[in-house]
Amino acid sequence: MRNERLNSGGENQENTRRENEKLQDEKISEYGQTMLDNNEREYKIHLLSIVGEIEGHENLPSGSKTTKYDHVLPQLAQIEDDQKVDGLLVLLNTSGGDVDAGLAIAEMIASLSIPTVSLVLGGSHSIGGPLAVSADYSFIVPSGAMIVHPVRMNGMVIGAPQTYDYFKRTQDRITGFIASHSRVSQERLEEMMINTAELTKDLGTILIGEEAVKEGLIDEVGGIKDALARLYRMIEEKRQREDR
Repeated sequence: MRNERLNSGGENQENTRRENEKLQDEKISEYGQTMLDNNEREYKIHLLSIVGEIEGHENLPSGSKTTKYDHVLPQLAQIEDDQKVDGLLVLLNTSGGDVDAGLAIAEMIASLSIPTVSLVLGGSHSIGGPLAVSADYSFIVPSGAMIVHPVRMNGMVIGAPQTYDYFKRTQDRITGFIASHSRVSQERLEEMMINTAELTKDLGTILIGEEAVKEGLIDEVGGIKDALARLYRMIEEKRQREDR
């Protein structure tokens, strides 16, 4: 009987492990999120990936790779509420998308009380700019790209002064957020937005790797190793301040 109970306990533990692995795989597949907690310091790092197009109030075609703000916002609130989470790592490879949805996610990340680090992989264009700088510290890989361009709008646009005023105010929301969370000025951002020399048939500026750092948009060039090392250090510094 004792051996049977031991075997039963072992089977239950194995089943629980497999179920947890299945849930973890589903979370990565469905939401691009997981928990990194196998490091030497045993810090619990929540990994959030923002990829494809930022989806707003309207659903994009099923074949599009998207990040849904209505999935991300509750998750960020849960992260803030969970005392076991030590830090957040945001991986970015996005073409941009809905302005309101992107700014909502960026504001949520910026308001978290835990240390946060972002890493631009591939690209973080358009509304991806505020998302990249919303973390406490930002990285971009050497081949990573960021495109800064004026606000665009789909659908019918009414040619009235109020429309242009709305465009300007929306653009100010974006440049104001970026300027307040990075080392680049709002005036310099606007200069890059209306640049006519780089994008064919369009306005804007492309910043590759080190260029984004030189402009003050991103803090440092680096990869996943650098991003995690920085996040570990920030978590340790936070703990030391709290222990004083």
